[in-house]
Amino acid sequence: MSSATALQSEKQEKQIYPRIAVIRIRGIPDTPPEVERTLDLLRLRRRFTCVVIDLRPSYVGMLKVVQDWVTWGEIDADTLTELLRKRGRLVGDKPLTDEYVRKYGWNSIDEIAIAYIMGEIDRLWCPENAPLPKKDGKVLCIPRLKPFFRLHPPRGGLKSVKKHYSVGGDLGYRGIAINELIRRML
Repeated sequence: MSSATALQSEKQEKQIYPRIAVIRIRGIPDTPPEVERTLDLLRLRRRFTCVVIDLRPSYVGMLKVVQDWVTWGEIDADTLTELLRKRGRLVGDKPLTDEYVRKYGWNSIDEIAIAYIMGEIDRLWCPENAPLPKKDGKVLCIPRLKPFFRLHPPRGGLKSVKKHYSVGGDLGYRGIAINELIRRML
């Protein structure tokens, strides 16, 4: 009986996926309906918007569909902290501050960024009309945080919005180089 319980607990243990940032590089004209729908599901409705997601299989399929419109890569905790501090917005277009996250049990935005990268929390934003998930007196998301970040065009410009990163452009997978691009866009 104890071995069956141990197997069930192993199955219930959640899998931690790497955290990636996805930035829309190309605009709206001439976008096929399938790509437009996928960009909408990813909440990338405008050029130079960014979302931070985990790399679960359903998102991998979405990224394959939109690879000619976006760039993505693994985000680190320092870049995520900067992104939340400078571009994190609450509903009503209010900035995200340390005082706001302290109300929900976190010491600072840095602590939330590290917890998200390490997989301790599943998502940065809380879904509306759902109870807030809590653990050890902390809310496991940021209530009223918008699930996307509006960025500036990158300082220094882009190389090409029609070629992939591997051949000298800006589209597609770029690995940890996404952190440098995000810093240029803050």
